[in-house]
Order: sequence, then structure tokens, then C-alpha cells
Amino acid sequence: MTSTGYILQVISLLGGLALFLFGMDIMGKALERQAGGKLQTILAQMSSTPIKGFILGLAVTAVIQSSSATTVMVVGFVNSGIMMLRQAISIIMGANVGTTVTSWILSLSSLEGESFLVQVFKPTTLAPLCGIIGIVLFMASKSEKKKGVGTILLGFTTLMTGMELMSGSMEFLKNEEWFAQLFVSFQNPILGVIAGAVLTGIIQSSSASVGILQGLCVTGAVSFGAAIPIIMGQNIGTCVTAMLASVGTTKNARRTAIVHLYFNVIGVVIFLALFYIINAIHPWPFLNDPADAMGIAVVHTTFNLCATAVLLPMGRVLEKLAMRTIPDSPEPEQTALLDARLLATPAVAVQRAREITCRMAQDARTCFSMAVDLTHNFNEQKLEELREKEDVTDQYEDALGSYLVKLSAENLAVEDNRRLNTLLYTIGDFERIADHAVAIGVAGQEIKEKPVNFSSQAKEELAVLERAVGDVLERTVSAFVDVDLEKAAKIESLEQVVDSLVREIKSRHIERLRKGICTVEYGFVLDDLLTAYERIADHCSSVAVEMMQMSAGKMDRHEYLGALKAGNLDESAQFNRRYQEYKERYLFPEDQEK
Repeated sequence: MTSTGYILQVISLLGGLALFLFGMDIMGKALERQAGGKLQTILAQMSSTPIKGFILGLAVTAVIQSSSATTVMVVGFVNSGIMMLRQAISIIMGANVGTTVTSWILSLSSLEGESFLVQVFKPTTLAPLCGIIGIVLFMASKSEKKKGVGTILLGFTTLMTGMELMSGSMEFLKNEEWFAQLFVSFQNPILGVIAGAVLTGIIQSSSASVGILQGLCVTGAVSFGAAIPIIMGQNIGTCVTAMLASVGTTKNARRTAIVHLYFNVIGVVIFLALFYIINAIHPWPFLNDPADAMGIAVVHTTFNLCATAVLLPMGRVLEKLAMRTIPDSPEPEQTALLDARLLATPAVAVQRAREITCRMAQDARTCFSMAVDLTHNFNEQKLEELREKEDVTDQYEDALGSYLVKLSAENLAVEDNRRLNTLLYTIGDFERIADHAVAIGVAGQEIKEKPVNFSSQAKEELAVLERAVGDVLERTVSAFVDVDLEKAAKIESLEQVVDSLVREIKSRHIERLRKGICTVEYGFVLDDLLTAYERIADHCSSVAVEMMQMSAGKMDRHEYLGALKAGNLDESAQFNRRYQEYKERYLFPEDQEK
């Protein structure tokens, strides 16, 4: 072959590799987007036993087609305190087995037979077929889920096309003596392992590097004797991604990456030692046979299953080994509230941000309860605890704000984008609720220190208002945490009742002031309390409306509220009915007697 021919073949090879890697990336990300934030929930909640963790790691990796992505997610979970090191170990083992699914998909090229079914499943037929269906779904469908399925199919088409292009461009190598000699040298286990590890470490994907090896099989120069050590090295090389992701994390997160490395290194050593000991006693007859794509998939899967069977029961040993490698320090470590590594899987990052926002909402509710208690039984230490709790909500807001802004730049599914926008608009409301709770606590301090004496009538009125505000806040937090739009729809009516109660209390205070029943000092404290209570209810309304509007894909909160109160919406009648119901529930004692 001329030098021009070599250059053209190399260009074709590199182009095929580019399409292969790009298709794998598209397909993996599209699969991940389809799974959405369920990935975190599944991984974090269903890994209570080693077997469950293994199955989970296998399933998630098979879905997103990347053991590296699963391992990086797990490192992020451990770093954030979502998952313990013990749970992570079995998931990592499952991820190693799950990543073999890709090699089985790519082995379709080695199918033989003349039947219609076999011909359909050959890449030369299956890839164009998937491409046709994928482009129709992507361009013609308005459904986000169908577009996602279309993207997955297009990614698969690109991947298989790249694989075919690589295989075709490599055929010229079958006649090259130097290429044959290269793979003869890889029959040395140490050289083969190093070659596989280096290749996988560079492209940071064992699935991709196994796919490249499968593509090389068309030359006939790759024997099983050379392929097996290379596959072992590929499993070690895939650890590079997790090791890089663990830099700057907590000790447990770094231990997670180390466990991933130990699992593969120990597995490779045991597997190769037994394999070559048996070969020395009774030589394997297939070692000099040319490997094919199906054979590569079998070896890849067999190794990972065998390694898991041996090491899964030894999870505690791996944990202790990792802890000895990275020992504990005298000072306790602080886990990351929101791990930047999760941004690589945006749907999971959105779910994690939502969990932190839920925690923030619950803290804001706790702040309110503490504050109300201070107005009745003031205690300096309790006020300081309230301020510390409010500081935590400030930290949540700062961390979430910057994290969500970074996340908004990622490629998110429509549903995840709506969830993100809801979080962006509501974190400020929860933080302000905690601020107003502190204002109520400070008012309790004034009541104690001045002192301010409330009339029995004023106490009864404030008790009714406290119950109403507590009710609206409880409903808001519950609706937000449970993503319950039915609960959220009831909040605005109750918020209007709170506004009505505040106006009535102010009016009655002025009347008592004229009669000399109440003092001016009481008036100042009362005004602070009423303002704080009313603002808390306003922020609850803001959260509820934001939830409903975002779920409908709308943004204008003020326009919605105006139309609701003016009776211009379908739900206006229900709003008015609920308003009357809540108004009757929160009557002042003297009004109940009428």
C-alpha cells in the first residue's frame, strides 16, 4: 500500500474512533437524562446490602453505559455524606460488571447466519434502522421523552457506524508484519496489562477501549493470548477517572476510589495467576486462536463476574485496606454539602440540590417553632440557638445559589430544568422565613426585657394568628418536600386569611390604644410580630405559586395571583371556597361566640 493509502486509512480509523466515542457519549448522556434524578434515589436508598448494591451498580451502569460515570457519582455521594464507604464498595463491583453490556452490544458485528433475524441484528442493518427511527422521534415528536429515546437511538447509530468504520479501516493491518508482531509481544501478561491500562487511562472509558480491541479483531492478528492481558489492563485503566475525581475530597471519598483500584488490581492478579497456572499444567487450546468481538465480550464479562464472586464477600477486607491506605486524621472532616463532581450527571445534581433545599425548608420551619416559643417563654440560650439555625439556612442559600447557577449551564431535560428553576426561586423564600423567625425571637426578647404586658384579648388574637401562620408554613414545607401540587394549591387561600387576621389585629389594637387598654410599647412589639408573621405567610405563598407555575411551564407569579383573586381562572371558585373555610377555622374567640 502506498503512503497515501496509509494516510487515508489512518484518517478513516481516527474518524471512526471519533464517531464511536461521540456516539457512546451521546447515548450515555441521553440514557442518563431519561433516568433523571431517580439515579440518586436508587443508588442512595437501595444499597443496604452487598447483593442489592451489586445489582444496583450493575443496573445503573448498564443503563448509562459507563462504569466511570457510576463510580464518579458514588465518589460524589460518599463525599457529600449521602452514602457510606461500605455501601459504595458493592455498587462499584456491580458497575464493573454492568460496563460489560457495551461489549455485548458491539459483539453484534460477529453474528453469523443467513436468517432474517440475524441479518436485522447485524450492525450494518440495525444501525441504519435505529437511525431512521431515532431521527423521526427526534424531529417529529413534541414529547420530551420521545425526543430522548430518539437521541439514544441516534447515539447508538453513531456508535455502531464508528465501530464499522474503525473495523473497515483496520483490515489493511492484517497484512502488516509489524502489527502482528506487536500483538505477539502483548501475549506477555505484564506488557498486555500495561498496554490495556494505558489506553483506557488515556480515553478514560473501559467500554470504549474494549470496543477498540473488538474492532482490531477484524485483522486476525489479535489472539486470545494477547487479548486477555489487555482486557485485564483495561479494567485497571478505568480506575483513573475515579482517582482523578477523588482529588480534594474527603477521606472516605478517596477511599472509595482506592477500593475501585484495589478491586480491579486484586481481581486481575488473582485471575491471571490462576489462568496461567492452569495453562502451565494444562495449556488452554484457544490461546493462539484469533479473537473475535463475541470472544472479547465473553472474556470481559467472565473476568468481572469471577472477580466479583471472589471479592464481594470480602467487602469488609477491602474497606479496612482502604482505611489503612488513607488513615483517619485526629480532626473530624466536614463533608461537602453539594459536590461539584455531581455536575457531570446533571439530573443527579438537580436531585441532590433539591434534597438540600428540602433540608433548608425543614430548618426554616424549625426556626419558626423556636421563635414562637420564645415569645411565650424567652430564654437567651434558645435565642442563640435560633440564630445559629438561621445561619445554617444562610449557608444553604449561598451554597445552593452558586451550585444551581453552575448547574443551569448544563444540558438539562425540560423536567429537570423546571425543577432547577423552582429551586432557584424558592431558596430565597426559605432563607427569608428563617430571617423573620429571628425577628419574632428578638420580639420575644423585648417582651421579656421591657417588659411588655399583653392584655388577655391581645394574647388570644395572637394565638390565633400563630396557629394560622404555623399551619400555612407546615403545609408549604410538606407540599414542597412531597412535591404535592394539591397541597400547594390550598396555601394561597390560607395566606389570604393570615393577611385578613393581621389587618383585624391592627385595627383592634388601635381601638384598644384609644381606650387606654394597650400601651405604646406593646404597639411597637406588636407591629414587629405582625410584620414577621405576615411576611412568613407571603413567602409561603411565593413557594406554593412557584411550584404550581413551574409545573405548568409558566413563570409570571404576580399575573397568576392577580387572575386568581379576580376570578379569571378555573381554580378561582375553589380558591374562594377554601378562603371562607379557613376564615371560619381561624376566628378570634369573641367572634366564635357571635
